[in-house]
Amino acid sequence: MNPTAREKRVVGQMIGLYCRTHHGGGDPLCPSCAQLYAYACRRLDACRFGADKPPCEVCSVHCYAPGCRMRIREVMRYAGPRMFFVHPLEALRHLWRRLFGCRGAVPTRSRMTAPPGQKKNRKP
Repeated sequence: MNPTAREKRVVGQMIGLYCRTHHGGGDPLCPSCAQLYAYACRRLDACRFGADKPPCEVCSVHCYAPGCRMRIREVMRYAGPRMFFVHPLEALRHLWRRLFGCRGAVPTRSRMTAPPGQKKNRKP
């Protein structure tokens, strides 16, 4: 799954969690939260960095309008800590990417090997 699709899914989960608690919606979202989710998806699709985009919180380009930025920040402040209980795998992936600075999935053994043509640094 590409990073943009993953971010859309996680933002949708966070907005759903927020909406379920604050507006009694969740599935389907209330009109206000559905509008915020659609806006977030449009912003992710229009990101100038594409698949190599940094996390929005550290991005040098603020593409959200100020009002929407405040709303999505409120959603994330509420839903972020609760994601460990509702969507634990997504929360762990997010924590891994934050701690180790990688955008992709958790490294597997095959990713940790040397690229073809290069020898591993092994002690004799």
